[in-house]
Amino acid sequence: MAIFLTGSTGYIGAHVAANLLRDHGVALNVLVRSRDAADAESRLWQALQLHMDFPQFYEFLQTRVRVFRGDLTAPAFGLERDEYDRLVHTTDSVIHCAASLNRKSEKSCLNVNLRGTLEVLTLSRHAEHYHGLRRFSEVSTVAVAGKRQHEVVTEDRAIDWERSDYDPYARTKKFCEHMTRVLLPETPKTIFRPSIVLGDSRYPETTQFDMVKAFVFLAGLPLLPFRSRDKIDIVNVDFVAEAIATLHQKDNPKHDTYHLSSGIGSQTFREITGALAEAQNKRPPVFVPVAERPFAGSVNFFANRKGAMGKGASLLKVFMPYLVWNTVFDNTRVVNELGKKPVPFSQYCYPLLKFSRENNFSYNYRPWPVAVGGHAA
Repeated sequence: MAIFLTGSTGYIGAHVAANLLRDHGVALNVLVRSRDAADAESRLWQALQLHMDFPQFYEFLQTRVRVFRGDLTAPAFGLERDEYDRLVHTTDSVIHCAASLNRKSEKSCLNVNLRGTLEVLTLSRHAEHYHGLRRFSEVSTVAVAGKRQHEVVTEDRAIDWERSDYDPYARTKKFCEHMTRVLLPETPKTIFRPSIVLGDSRYPETTQFDMVKAFVFLAGLPLLPFRSRDKIDIVNVDFVAEAIATLHQKDNPKHDTYHLSSGIGSQTFREITGALAEAQNKRPPVFVPVAERPFAGSVNFFANRKGAMGKGASLLKVFMPYLVWNTVFDNTRVVNELGKKPVPFSQYCYPLLKFSRENNFSYNYRPWPVAVGGHAA
């Protein structure tokens, strides 16, 4: 029997997969979109090579990872009947990490987040019917809390159906949580809500660059349109992955919902920019909060333009609300249960920034060794 993990080729999903394989010794069923089996294995290697060398990956692939080639949004994932039945009958629990983070596209979020989650829940109901389902874990987001200002939000007070949402991503993820609770009423469930997931505290390398690009752009400005004492809830991805893997494997977690965040320990803009300035031997930026509105207006204007400036402004437009709401998400539950806290962003932000700049916001993926398995990436 195995854990059915969706989103294994994504950023958080790959971290979760590596943690489960290395630290928990479990078997995984993973769903990968691909043109053929060789392409599926290559895509999985590309996702996991940040976490392990090829010999270890290949051993896991041969012994503890079963790859199903399918599409999250297709009926029965687009699998043949016997393959779908095999997935149902070999799945003893589910971690649903796959999601569209395209905060500008209602269509993408509806298709992937709602239709995709419905397919995962349907499979889970089949597994529960045939042999029982040990646990269903949904990776959601703190953004389900909707528009907030100057708050510390707890898990039980996060969802308010009368409150407006920031974007399609938050709106669809909120409904995914609702579907999970309604369609799997008797199954043990765990809802994980990460905050802004940015970087790994253990090493500077990353394969996720959208948020990093916005961060690097802001880090280079001499003036920042924010309040220096506002907090921004950034959490390291290694903490998030460890929490998901550990609590999913735990027999009886104390709660059914966890904020995977920095909580009241979140750092202020001044603390983060001060650490960056010190690391680069530069003067820290000047904070001009009165410039927030005109800055946002300029971002909105340039976001509609083409070229590099338009692309950068488009990224900033997406993330601006999360930078100015001065709201953090209480993480007491996960800290108490794991016995550890997230690493402060100021301790690893400069290596992340340096790596991203020096590599032009790209990761130099290693190809599949042609001599192994008879195919190339």
